[in-house]
Amino acid sequence: MTKPLAGKTAIITGASSGIGLAIAHAFAQAGCDLTIAARNASKLEEVATALRAHAVQVRPVAVDLTKDEDIFRLFTGLERLDVLVNNAGASIRARTENVTPAQWRSVIDLNVTAAFLCAQAAYQKMLGQGGGRIINIGSVSSRVSRRHSVAYTTSKFALDGMTRAMALDGRGHGIAVSILNPGNTDSAIWVGQEEAVAKEGLMPGAQVARAALLMATLPPDINMLDATILPLTMPFLGRG
Repeated sequence: MTKPLAGKTAIITGASSGIGLAIAHAFAQAGCDLTIAARNASKLEEVATALRAHAVQVRPVAVDLTKDEDIFRLFTGLERLDVLVNNAGASIRARTENVTPAQWRSVIDLNVTAAFLCAQAAYQKMLGQGGGRIINIGSVSSRVSRRHSVAYTTSKFALDGMTRAMALDGRGHGIAVSILNPGNTDSAIWVGQEEAVAKEGLMPGAQVARAALLMATLPPDINMLDATILPLTMPFLGRG
């Protein structure tokens, strides 16, 4: 089996479950040494043990990415960083009139502010080494919104704009910045909404991971700026 990421290093946030976990496994199978980040330290250790079966180095770092000092700690000590997968995120379902300031900030602080600060830290490191790749995990919600998701939808629109601005800044320095927008993916985010999404279709996280791996293994002078991956039956393309 070829190892297209052999000798490369990556940070994956939100790597203890869902899409982040699937991407971590795909990258490890491709030979990539990993730093994996999430809040749950014990879960991260379990994931790290499983990933090491692919004969790669794995550094688990338990972090709260809404804390600046934790982001600093995550990026400290790395000799090189080839890929950042900005995957950590949060969502709430609430009617617009019922969203509290605390709920709003909990989503924006993680999905936008922390995502930017992680991307900025990676960008700064990549400037000094002559390039790299940042892959932001967005959502089809940045194209087609879902009811009762005002905070989440806002955050994913912001992430799309951030991606495009950073991609423009980075291209002259060999830094490719892109966004991968998954549709309905089998993960804990859908707990309590199973009936609704069953009608639309769900895809396994491994399929999103395949798309992320493709982005990560492109030649350094090529950037897939944005990509959307979704179940074939998902009502995204239009009505009728």
